[in-house]
Amino acid sequence: MASISERDSRVIWHPYTPMKIWPEAIAITRGEGAYLIDENGNRYLDAVSSWWVNLHGHSHPHIAERVSEQLHSMEHCMFAGFTHEPAVALAERLLEILPGPMNRIFYSDNGSTAVEVAIKMALQYFINTGNPRKRIVALENAYHGDTFGAMAVSGRSVFNATFSDYLFDVSFVPFPYPGKEAESVEALRTLLSAGDVAAFIVEPLIQGSAGMYMYSADVLEQFFALCKQYGTLIIDDEVMTGFGRTGPLFAADRLSTGPDMVCLSKGLTGGTMPMGITAATSKIFDAFWDDDRSRMLYHGHSFTANATSCAASLASLDLLLADSCTEARAMIEAAHTGFAAAMRKHPLVADVRHTGTIIALEINAGTTSYHSSIRDRMYRYFLSRNVILRPLGNIVYVLPPYCITKEELQYIYSCITDFLSAEAGTQ
Repeated sequence: MASISERDSRVIWHPYTPMKIWPEAIAITRGEGAYLIDENGNRYLDAVSSWWVNLHGHSHPHIAERVSEQLHSMEHCMFAGFTHEPAVALAERLLEILPGPMNRIFYSDNGSTAVEVAIKMALQYFINTGNPRKRIVALENAYHGDTFGAMAVSGRSVFNATFSDYLFDVSFVPFPYPGKEAESVEALRTLLSAGDVAAFIVEPLIQGSAGMYMYSADVLEQFFALCKQYGTLIIDDEVMTGFGRTGPLFAADRLSTGPDMVCLSKGLTGGTMPMGITAATSKIFDAFWDDDRSRMLYHGHSFTANATSCAASLASLDLLLADSCTEARAMIEAAHTGFAAAMRKHPLVADVRHTGTIIALEINAGTTSYHSSIRDRMYRYFLSRNVILRPLGNIVYVLPPYCITKEELQYIYSCITDFLSAEAGTQ
């Protein structure tokens, strides 16, 4: 009988994959903690949390038990005119810990749609309050998803170039690179002062897919304060940064100024199932509270508030809020700090960026393109060492599940160091 990988090559179209030049796919049959195991029994250390979704490790028994219990009770029901305990309980728990005075939870099914919902809420908010505003502002290089609205508020790049003619216009603020923070803040001030900006959407502290570019909480505070000053709504896209990735539970927890909406997905269910959330303040919700049906939010998904996904999210929160998880994140952050110090001295490392449980190294490769040739060399090398690291062009990053050990982190670091030594030997 053909292997899973062989069968895959005949029927599957993989995401973000040039299928002609990269037709092979490793067939995973099991997950255990920080490891994924393939059909041949090889164990791979998942150093990127399976595209940043896995918080606590694969096949976590606590999450599996809660999901199983829910499946034996009720897997799903439509959410228009109906409700259920897992959805209500999850909303209650999230509202207790989210940044800003969040008041309502709107469920969807992934990060892109969570962003779509926030954009629609922002634009309709101003229509419903009798003061239409049509402009959206974002940071350059941003990535907010792959649906059309999410692509529109993302920086124009290889990710969406094919569809650029179909995206609505968005004003972009220069990224606050070190030494250029004031320029970025003033650019935002100029845009907001026109009085027509409905919303400012931002990845707080870290731009993920753009290359793990990081900036300070002080700059983000200034961004948010300006939005409040000019009456612009703040969309805090915590799809990647949420649930402890930057240190605190949410990146915006570092600020005194709260957002108007928060978008969540990825780690929400602990990487178990797809789910998205858009949280909103009472100010936003109240603008839709009306007898006129045309003023309600016309948005929904067949799997809105899926009960099984809610159960997984509740179980993940149990683990996230435990002291042991706080300690694990602190251990990862400390280990990254030590590795960052060593890597800053390496001649092939152009830059080291580190926040919380995320560390990124920008490799001197002659190009900073997403299609940099060094990307495939790094990816194949790390796989040969049984480590899953998926570089963003010439940028390799480590974003591990919280169950990872010090020894496993050191092994990942050694693989990166060995690759750099091998690369230096070929130059």
